[in-house]
Amino acid sequence: MKLIVAIIQPHQLPAVKKSLYEKQVYKITVSNVLGCGEEKGYQESFRGVQHEVDLLKKIRLEIAVNEDFVEPTIAAVVDGARTNTVGDGKIFIMDLQECIRIRTGERGNRAIG
Repeated sequence: MKLIVAIIQPHQLPAVKKSLYEKQVYKITVSNVLGCGEEKGYQESFRGVQHEVDLLKKIRLEIAVNEDFVEPTIAAVVDGARTNTVGDGKIFIMDLQECIRIRTGERGNRAIG
């Protein structure tokens, strides 16, 4: 079992969801987050005062998958999120020690689905 965490641009979320659904990955958690990377932010003026905006809006996806869905999930996120510009995002893959479905008490691969 793996936990795939992807940080993507907010406007790419519909494309990523569509790509995931095509690979039969339906269970995802989506969060609005702030972050910075290669884009380094931008300057804006508010009431004549310059502000450095270096934490930009991003989307964080968390997807728990069984081993046979790891590569298809990665491919789906890359296909949906890639624009070939700086700031397309990152994907992190971590071992998932345990998963428990609260409703049934199932554990492991069966709990992920």
